[in-house]
Amino acid sequence: MNPLYLPIDPDFFDMFETEIKKGSIRVVYFGKGTNLEEVNGKAVGVIENNDNEHFIKYQTGEEVRVDRIIVYNGKPGPAFDEYDAYALECLSCRAGYEE
Repeated sequence: MNPLYLPIDPDFFDMFETEIKKGSIRVVYFGKGTNLEEVNGKAVGVIENNDNEHFIKYQTGEEVRVDRIIVYNGKPGPAFDEYDAYALECLSCRAGYEE
């Protein structure tokens, strides 16, 4: 099950459109849960569904929900902070060590 859609900073839409116009766009994103997935190719644009969720749609038919994008063409995406917190989570535990 995917988490609820979280609206993103409107500036990301302009940045996505700029990258889409350049040609191919490589995106690393959260798929199901915390599984990381990647797609690379020619995107046709940003679309919106009936639930007001936005996606980058690729020529292959693949769609990536924009609020789940961690990195696009090497640049931090809307979910980068979530990924960073997830990746560093184990550093906050003591792993059996005492102070």
